[in-house]
Amino acid sequence: MSNVTRLPGPIAEVWDWQRNGSCRGRDSAQFFHPDGERGASRARRESAAKAVCGACPVRAECAAHALAAKEPYGVWGGFTETERIRLLASGWEDAADRSRYRVDVRRLEARLGLPTRVVPTAPPGVLAAQRRRPGHRTPMGRVPMKVR
Repeated sequence: MSNVTRLPGPIAEVWDWQRNGSCRGRDSAQFFHPDGERGASRARRESAAKAVCGACPVRAECAAHALAAKEPYGVWGGFTETERIRLLASGWEDAADRSRYRVDVRRLEARLGLPTRVVPTAPPGVLAAQRRRPGHRTPMGRVPMKVR
């Protein structure tokens, strides 16, 4: 049985951040390893999960939750299980705000010796051109109709 005493109580403000997560609606298998996964396949899955986390608007809240709750599995807030164990051992509280609902992710990455992740962005005109290109798939998977 799970030990839920380490989780925050049922206060909506504490959990509300989850509604805005980039991982919401995605397959959880991308963030949690199957039994026996090791080596290159695990590294690829974790890298893909970290890419989702890198652009997430609530990454700081997610990482704070995972560290405060001592989440034992998965990628949370862009940190793997191993990285969170290292942060728990070395201390992470000094990178958190007073309520411990947010952490300074860049500071924690620096503590781990991780490269700072930069989310690539394209100029607005490029994105608009891609949306208009015939045959281009939208995030919803639909192909826009040709405009004559």
